[in-house]
Amino acid sequence: MVSPAPVYFASLKSKFDDNIFSKIERLYKSCNISGCVSPKDFVAVKLHFGEKGNSNFIRSIFVRKIAELLKKEDSFPFLTDSNILYLASRSDAVNHLETSIANGFTFSTVGIPSIIADGLKGASYEEIIINQKNFKKAMIGKEIAQADCIIALSHFKAHELSGFGGALKNIGMGSGSKGGKLAMHSDVRPKVKSGKCTLCKRCVSWCPGKAIILTQTNAQIDENKCIGCGECLSICQAKAIQINWNPDTSVFQEKIVEYAYAVLLNKKQKSAFFNFVLDVSPQCDCYPFSDSPIVPNIGILASLDPVAIDQASADLVNKAQGLPNTRLTTNLLPGEDKFKGIYPNIDWNIQLDYAEKLGLGTRKYDLIEI
Repeated sequence: MVSPAPVYFASLKSKFDDNIFSKIERLYKSCNISGCVSPKDFVAVKLHFGEKGNSNFIRSIFVRKIAELLKKEDSFPFLTDSNILYLASRSDAVNHLETSIANGFTFSTVGIPSIIADGLKGASYEEIIINQKNFKKAMIGKEIAQADCIIALSHFKAHELSGFGGALKNIGMGSGSKGGKLAMHSDVRPKVKSGKCTLCKRCVSWCPGKAIILTQTNAQIDENKCIGCGECLSICQAKAIQINWNPDTSVFQEKIVEYAYAVLLNKKQKSAFFNFVLDVSPQCDCYPFSDSPIVPNIGILASLDPVAIDQASADLVNKAQGLPNTRLTTNLLPGEDKFKGIYPNIDWNIQLDYAEKLGLGTRKYDLIEI
């Protein structure tokens, strides 16, 4: 019988001699993160820098506190995320880092450098053999794959495809290269949208699989040659290349979990997780805006178990009273499923059940308030 995993919780209640930063330090020590980090380890501090125009991402001053604690371990921590699949402010490393700086993640603010995990245009990755249901191998951003440890800092919020996004989604989707993200989002190759192609030839010259040709009116992708890297999606300035989104959200959740499995495969004793259940927005931080939080701010959780911390975070959100005048128009009462209230057709339990099945952790937990 599997024992419950400890999940440590700090509310936002503070006083003169016990502010939120001292609570973050106690969370760090309660989890014994020192036991995960050895001197000279390269520590990937995985977070979402936030899209340009978004403001609900984790505050940089909270990140700085965790970075300071990691540096005391004589380790080499760095902030990291991977490029996004579609064309926006984080689709290449240059614009991604500029966005992170604009959102407050500078060296002077957090005290450690930022490195984009999958390189300039999302092509830097390592294939990790996992032999699971949906994937035999996963394409993980090289800097995350090669790091000795991973500390995931996740903004916990609702999500339109997985019900909620927490630790599992942060390290699963967030660590995949462009090709990995494409594989998680779609079962088929990208398509060129008729009428939007400007015949600029950028995609033709860039495509590493030589799968794109030009006709008189449009670019065309040869599915037999396409290697599924997804780089054409960010190269196309006209936004003519589109993703064939996978409509099966259960498969989408399984794929995320399998990528999380790949990330943690060689870091089972070298990983820890913080969930910031603050500004719980109705959609992910990839949007260029921030909608109103659906529940009051709850607090910060920490655990060595990514399944348990996501389960505990979801339970705390669902136990809360929903806020009026938000995207949440049903299931506002304490104990009602807030995520189902926004996305009634999404069963968020799938990701937790599957992660538990793959041995990533347990849904059973003991919530310990510090």
